[in-house]
Amino acid sequence: MTNIRIVTDSTADIPLALRQELQIAMVPLKIHFGDEQYLDTVTLQSEEFYPKLVSSPHFPRTSQPSPAEFLTVYQSLLEEPDTEIISIHLASVLSGTYQSALLASTMLEDTPGKVHVVDSRSASYGIGALVVAAARAAREGKSAAEILALVQTMRENFYIYFLVDTLEFLQKGGRIGKASALFGSLLNIKPILSLDREGEVAAIDKVRGHKKAIARILELLAADIPSRSIRSMHIAHANNREGAELLREAIMQQFAVEHVDYITLGPVIGAHAGPGTIAAFVSTV
Repeated sequence: MTNIRIVTDSTADIPLALRQELQIAMVPLKIHFGDEQYLDTVTLQSEEFYPKLVSSPHFPRTSQPSPAEFLTVYQSLLEEPDTEIISIHLASVLSGTYQSALLASTMLEDTPGKVHVVDSRSASYGIGALVVAAARAAREGKSAAEILALVQTMRENFYIYFLVDTLEFLQKGGRIGKASALFGSLLNIKPILSLDREGEVAAIDKVRGHKKAIARILELLAADIPSRSIRSMHIAHANNREGAELLREAIMQQFAVEHVDYITLGPVIGAHAGPGTIAAFVSTV
């Protein structure tokens, strides 16, 4: 029987305890403050990152893992007999992480075809939900083909909305245009963002005030999910638990939700989204 192992990167924002429980291997991205370099969620945790984001004179930069770093992980896992790997990563339009993983998979001359690299076309728990589902399916003895089909189905039935305090961080990180950054800073305008089908940041609406923005997210979810039935929901935040709780309560009042949990955005995702961000990651399957 084939042993399926799951690999991801640190931008999946999966809590450490859950990664350990499901034996998910993780390759970290890097975050830089000036000349200081940290490994995302390894040598720099969220609770250390957000105060540093405010106090540091340097705007953080992020960088992808190298193919060699992925190769080391793949080779270690493939030492186990009859092993295949499913490696699920940050959207290729947002980072070169997927390309690094894909290149590493081609360097395994002794075990060709044993690593399946997947572009999540998402970020944060948009990746994490796919990875966790894949790891649980692997535990149940599903084949690689069955797990890859499950990931595809989930990806097609997944909805993401996030609300940022400012577009400054997305703009400085090169993830959104400068004109949008200026507009988002005016008159208490709160931009509601999502990820399109390729994983690019997309502006959905601009609403004045936090409460109206949450109300608009509810309208958008209702249009996406007419049944108002949610299988799993993860509410994420960047050092803004209070805002996350308001979003969770609002959604729970109007939707039937089977499972709900909180996620803290890790340093790399937080560096681009900025402090105060809240997000809803919703799956209907």
